[in-house]
Amino acid sequence: MAALAELRDIAAERVGAFGDWMIAHAGTHLPFVAEVAGRVVGAAWLHVASRVPGGAAFERGYGDVQSVMVRQEWRNRGVGAALMAAILDEARERGLQHVTVHSGRRAVDFYARNGFAHHRQLLLWEPGVTP
Repeated sequence: MAALAELRDIAAERVGAFGDWMIAHAGTHLPFVAEVAGRVVGAAWLHVASRVPGGAAFERGYGDVQSVMVRQEWRNRGVGAALMAAILDEARERGLQHVTVHSGRRAVDFYARNGFAHHRQLLLWEPGVTP
């Protein structure tokens, strides 16, 4: 938990609150951790949720990749790809219909290399943005 908090830039005095959040969200936010020689070098989260049942499918689970972080010295060494492979394996095991990711500009190519593509039906609303 402390290593995950550090990767998220959470101050030491808030690690306990972060741990409480992790416990409260354990059923919906799954952490994946990459370790080298016992040191956490990267992490990523899979948020799992369900859509309202439809006529053809009652179980309509989906996922969202969140907070992928790899320590600078371990980037471009396969750590991020290993984290993504683990997340997508979990998504397959759970039978999720799709997995989304909200990426920063620098990481778009990384996600594309890992099987993500732009989708014409995915729309975004943000408060304060006037149409």
